[in-house]
Amino acid sequence: MIFNPQRNDLERRFIDFAALKTIVLSTPAPPAPEAGFYKPACVFLLLFNPDNPHILAIQKTASEGYPWSNQVALPGGHLDAEDASPLAGAFRELEEEMSIHRSQVHLLGSIGHFQTINNRDIEAFTGLWSGMGPIAHDPSEISRVLKIPLEVLVHTHLLQGFHNRIPDVQELRYPFQDVEVWGATARILHHFIELLYPLLDNNGDRLPDPVLSD
Repeated sequence: MIFNPQRNDLERRFIDFAALKTIVLSTPAPPAPEAGFYKPACVFLLLFNPDNPHILAIQKTASEGYPWSNQVALPGGHLDAEDASPLAGAFRELEEEMSIHRSQVHLLGSIGHFQTINNRDIEAFTGLWSGMGPIAHDPSEISRVLKIPLEVLVHTHLLQGFHNRIPDVQELRYPFQDVEVWGATARILHHFIELLYPLLDNNGDRLPDPVLSD
């Protein structure tokens, strides 16, 4: 469901997930940086509810001295030594943080690497969550789970003129309810929405009718 600024209403459309997977796998992604300078991390950008797509996000707890205090983020974290790959680490973090098992996720692929001012290199994976089963999170680390409608993010992206350019960190923000998504998470969302752009109609504001794929 994508907001059309010209019409000032909501057009309900669906994502062609098969086409999205093709785009994810065929589009050159932001590459990994030179080894040794950044600490590796991973996140999952999960879509769910195909008839009205949402993105699953979290808000970190307010902790003194914690660099991500109160920030909105995607589920994920640092890679552990026992993780066989960044993807394995992303699935592990997803289960530890949200109690979402890998069997509930249809992987679309990696959408690339994004660096933070804290010298983290985040590899972002995207996939489709079945939406089945309760989400359980650790309140000592996560204050709440956010289910952000994709149409809200796309509306901001188009209205602010983010398409075809990369705004600086002060400008690149996606407001939602009482919070703002900014920083590395906003850059990941920006890149993802740019990947979605070929699926928008000629007016740049709607998604085509659904073609769901396993």
